[in-house]
Amino acid sequence: MSTSKILSAEQVEELLNTLQKRFEKNMHRHEGIIWGDVSAKLIAKPDKLWSLDEMEVTGGEPDLVGYDEETEEYIFYDCAAESPKGRRSFCYDLKAWESRKEYKPQNNVVDAASKMGIELLTEAQYQDLQEKGNFDLKTSSWVKTPEEIRKLGGAIFCDRRYNKVFTYHNGAESYYAARGFRGSLRV
Repeated sequence: MSTSKILSAEQVEELLNTLQKRFEKNMHRHEGIIWGDVSAKLIAKPDKLWSLDEMEVTGGEPDLVGYDEETEEYIFYDCAAESPKGRRSFCYDLKAWESRKEYKPQNNVVDAASKMGIELLTEAQYQDLQEKGNFDLKTSSWVKTPEEIRKLGGAIFCDRRYNKVFTYHNGAESYYAARGFRGSLRV
């Protein structure tokens, strides 16, 4: 992840080209939305472009998945086939990270998402993502955990196996090479 939250003109151009190609390749994810409208809004929001770039460079392959008419915001999710490679082997949050006596992971998903300027997908958003394709066939992704589960030391994650989407639980301090996290961004 980069430290400067401002992209150069070249980075903006490269990111917009990447996003446009992905947008055009996956029209089933955002029927009825015009790329020109999306790109105009993105150009007007450099902080959101930076966050999308963070999603991209960590392997998330962000793509537009919808439009919220009430807030007039475009919605992006990480749409990589598997949980983003640059965001794996993290425990759930700082409290979980601090609870580990040995073999601490390099980061936690809650702080990493916050630093990127994105939100963790909720379980409902994860289900929505899976309606748009088949994701996490070999990996799994942490999702936003309800407070009542987190207070008891747990956290939840999801994946797709046997053509079905599953939600599981684990200790929040756990981390695995095949588990990362997916995010969402509203622009």
